[in-house]
This record gives sequence, structure tokens and C-alpha cells, in this order.
Amino acid sequence: MKNRSLNIEKLRKKLKTTWLGKNLHHFMETDSTNNVAKALAEQGAEEGTIIIAETQTYGRGRLGRKWESPKGGVWLSIILKPKLKMREIVKINLLAAVAVAKTIREEFKLNAEVKWPNDILIDRRKVCGILTEAVSEGDRAKYVILGIGINANFELAALPETLRATATSLKEILGKEVDREKFICNLLKNFEVYYEKFKEGKTDLILNNWRKLSCILNRKVQISDYKKKFEGLAIDIDKDGYLIVKLNNGILKKILSADVTLRLTD
Repeated sequence: MKNRSLNIEKLRKKLKTTWLGKNLHHFMETDSTNNVAKALAEQGAEEGTIIIAETQTYGRGRLGRKWESPKGGVWLSIILKPKLKMREIVKINLLAAVAVAKTIREEFKLNAEVKWPNDILIDRRKVCGILTEAVSEGDRAKYVILGIGINANFELAALPETLRATATSLKEILGKEVDREKFICNLLKNFEVYYEKFKEGKTDLILNNWRKLSCILNRKVQISDYKKKFEGLAIDIDKDGYLIVKLNNGILKKILSADVTLRLTD
């Protein structure tokens, strides 16, 4: 059946996590799974609570951009409560990116790569975006909402024409629909494993995995930092997850928040 809805009972039965996703909310449609997650977090929902929707009417990406969420995708948010300072939240983004890329590679044998700070690419086309939002309590996070959007079981025709040159979907690449329940279960299992290692202080393991999966390190990039644009060589991420770029004049610059584009001449 084309773009069938998720079988939540099948998903629950297949889920092999210890704590992640044991509390799961499924919607046929919502404005944004992150919005629902925030409301539940404010009501005291436990860590690991997941919100998943068949479609979003007002999904969003970084910097308030609209995120297209047609039926057949994987649109989910996770409530997390890590003991982190607000400036450390970027690490959750990197951790999630590693989990998504690893799962796509394991499940479908596709060369999924990560692009700082929040994209998963296959052949330089975006298949997944990650949005991390946190509510603070002093300088620390009260809770974190991790939103993951994966273009799974729909064709590019389901996206606006403006996105079709830069986006892709698993169905588009594989020529068939994927088992979303199985994929989500494997993704959540991988995420839980990495998150537990992260809580144990094994940040280096996460960062090293990210480096191996990166499509931008040692590549020329263009950085759009608010009103400024500049170019350089992406050389590393530091221990806090910030991108280090060597500018054309040789100066090293730490990037905290910006759009990064691979130079097409590479």
C-alpha cells in the first residue's frame, strides 16, 4: 500500500531499546513533533518519550526555516534530559547525526555522510535534518528536544520544486519503499547506545565517529554566518563540537552556528 501509515504495534514489538521510546505518542498529523514534545516535557514527561507523526503541517528546520513533511517520512522528536550546559547542546546534534548515518549505512548499504551541524547527505543530497532545541535552567539545559526528519518513503515529486535538486529520499535512491518500523527501531537502538556512551563521558568516541562519517572535513567550504560569507578549509571539530575552519588567509576560525556549503569546485 502506497505510503501506508506506521504500524505502531509492530514498532513497539520490534523495539529493542532499554528505555528509549517506551513512552511513545503517534499522530496522524500535528503542527510539529518538537512542539508536542515541548508541551509534554513541560508537563513532566520522562526522558526517552518519543513523538512521531505521519505528517507535520508546520515542521521546521534550523533558523526557523520550514521543513517539508509529506506522508511517508520519519518525523519524530525525542525528549532528553542530559546534564549539560547550554553551550554543549551541539554535542547532541552530532550524536544524533552519527546514529542516523550509521543506521542508514547498516540497513541499506548506502554511503550516508554527516554535514555539520545537522544534515545527513547521500551523494551530496540531503536525506535527513536534525533540529535540537533546549529549554534552559540557569546556564544548564532543563530538557532537550531532539527532532529528526528523514525523507523515507516518498518520491521527490512530494517536495516543492525548489528542494528537488538538493534533497533525496530513501525510496528515490533504492527504488522501493523501506520498512519504516524496522528502520525506526534500529535507529532508536543505535541512538540509545551512543547516548549512553555520551552520558558515560565517552565524547571522544562520538566525535571520532562523526569525523569518520563527515563529508566536509578537509574540504573547501563556504560559511554563511548571519550577514557574512567567507570561505575556507574545514579541518576539524573541537571537543565541544564546534567546527574549525582555516580561512583563505590562514587564520583558524571556530564556527558556533552557521550554514556550511561544500564548494562545488571540489
